[in-house]
Amino acid sequence: MNKIIYNILTLLIVTSLQSQTKKKKDINSIKEMCGCFEVRFDFAETFINNDDEDYKPSKNYSTTALEWAQIIEENKDIISIQHILISGTNEKPYIIKHWRQDWLYQNTEFYIYYHDNKWNYVKKDKNQVKGQWTQKVFQVDDSPRYEGSGSWVYVDGKSYWENTTSAPLPRREYSKRSDYNTTIRGNRVEVTKTGWIHDQNNSKVIRKEGKEDRILAYEKGYNSYVKVNDSKCTSAAKWWVENKVKWNYVRNKWTQVFNKNKTLSLKKLVDNKPLYRTLFSKDINQKNQIDSTIESYINKL
Repeated sequence: MNKIIYNILTLLIVTSLQSQTKKKKDINSIKEMCGCFEVRFDFAETFINNDDEDYKPSKNYSTTALEWAQIIEENKDIISIQHILISGTNEKPYIIKHWRQDWLYQNTEFYIYYHDNKWNYVKKDKNQVKGQWTQKVFQVDDSPRYEGSGSWVYVDGKSYWENTTSAPLPRREYSKRSDYNTTIRGNRVEVTKTGWIHDQNNSKVIRKEGKEDRILAYEKGYNSYVKVNDSKCTSAAKWWVENKVKWNYVRNKWTQVFNKNKTLSLKKLVDNKPLYRTLFSKDINQKNQIDSTIESYINKL
């Protein structure tokens, strides 16, 4: 009897140690996405899934950027990475707050995008996300974008994480396209010797209440992040030091909103301006201003 108990305890200890070792490896992979990167964004519409002779696919899209990514919050189960774009010249850099990604270990609470600026709150069982990491992606104004859960995989010398989830239209599309309202994103984040890659297999979807999704077309996305010396991004790091208090207020307000654990619907415009443009104003700095601004974009359901 004692031998059986001993064997069970030994197995539990070994399993726990293996889980902790895997988690540390995952954390190291996530942190590889931090630093200064030369980025190239490439997107191409590949297959058309309709018979409309007048259908016009999106043109191929390609652009480059210099981007700084740094950890702004970290504890044992969360890593928050803020991305900041740098344009202009070394003498006169122009800084743009870009997207943010939060990585949560064994997270069970999600805001899953539905359609037309609405996110449904979803609670998963802990067994569904055991050993997994959720990537939560936020807009430049820290409002939600998309999120999903998956396991980091280490095989054949590769380190990657994959998930498929729904998302709003990307900025390069929503100002030009109105014939679909949801993107189903197949995301693959892979750490490489030179940086990391965001590989995407996306579907452009028409989603309506009570009806099955209709795929309009498919899209391939390939974003490569090549790490360069951090000295190229000092202007972005400095900008964050000077502006982090304001954006802490913004994130804290959104956290309050998310903690309500209910469906979230956002207005696209208030006073004919999107939220990011209002929050980017240098006149909006105080907590009460930020709180009231964000509240003004939330639809009452």
